[in-house]
Parts: sequence; structure tokens; C-alpha cells
Amino acid sequence: MIQKPAETEQPIELILAERWSGRAYDPDLAVSEEHIIALTEAARWAPSCSGEEPWRYLICNRFTDKAAWAKAFDSLAPGNQTWAQNAPLLILAASATQFREKDKKNPWVGHDTGAASLSLCLQATSLGLMSHQMGGYDPDKMRAAFNIPENIQLWSMIAIGHPAPLDSLTEEQMERELKPRQRRPLNQQFFRGKWPAA
Repeated sequence: MIQKPAETEQPIELILAERWSGRAYDPDLAVSEEHIIALTEAARWAPSCSGEEPWRYLICNRFTDKAAWAKAFDSLAPGNQTWAQNAPLLILAASATQFREKDKKNPWVGHDTGAASLSLCLQATSLGLMSHQMGGYDPDKMRAAFNIPENIQLWSMIAIGHPAPLDSLTEEQMERELKPRQRRPLNQQFFRGKWPAA
């Protein structure tokens, strides 16, 4: 796995700087059950509105349930399939949309599930695994393939696995993999005391 730590304006925790969305996965190395439980525990302890814990994750493991993994893989956009074919885990991030004890929608489920997903991905980094969150998939295919109820909001797919040498990638993927990481300057996204004029 190549190292691509973020170049930050001030030092930040190493695990935050080292997390990035790689594409080169080792197709022959499974994610252990202990590591899978650690990933789910990290997500489970994320903060949520009123302690609702709205997140729901569907874990499809190529090494233990090829049929489920294949259905998840089939939902991915073709561009993502070209590299995710080697990822041992494909995980659907979803949310229950209603408060448990109130008959109304919970408007914060996306925020809360995003926090849980990041916790999962940071745990993956700490275990020497790689994670890659994807919006490029077909939610309708996933819903139909796994009979997911309509009151569950589907957000993203997450590939998890052990990193592999970059020669497993196509030339185009290699170019994207080696591209320097970039973010907007802090002052374009973080404002102090007032919203900036347009």
C-alpha cells in the first residue's frame, strides 16, 4: 500500500491523515472475523441524535458468502467494478428513517450514518486495511436484490480489504491512485463568526 498522508496546515492525528480511498485490493486475502467485528464496533459507537443509532450496514463478504457479495458487486457502477472486484468486503451503508418511539422522520440520519461510516473507515486504517466509500452504485438494484424495506435510506457502498501492489491496477486507475491528494483552503469552507459575502 502506498502512503499518501494528507498535507495539512497543522499536524493532525496520524490515523486521520493516513485514511484515504485506495483502489488496489489484494484479491487473495480475506478480512478476518475479528477485524470485521472491530469495524462494526467502531461504527456502533459513533454519536447520533438522541442516541437513535439509525445506521444499518449490510456486510457482503466474498470469502464467506459469494452469492451476497456478487449481488452487491452487480449494483456497482462499471467504473467501480473494475477495481472493487478484488475487495473482499462490500458494505452497504443505510439508515432507518424514523425515530424509534416517535411517529415521525428523523432528519439527522444521514449525518449520523456518515459519522458511523467514517468511524468504520478510520478503524480500517488503524488495522492496516483500506476503505473506499462509493456513491457510484444502483440503490434500486441493492434494494431489490436484498429485499430492503422502503423505510430504509440507502447511502453508499464501502469497499474494505487488504492493500495490494499498484501493478494490479489499470493505467487509468494507477494515474488516479498516484494523483496527489488535495483539499480546498481552510478559509473557503470554515468561517469564523459570520457567513462570507457571496
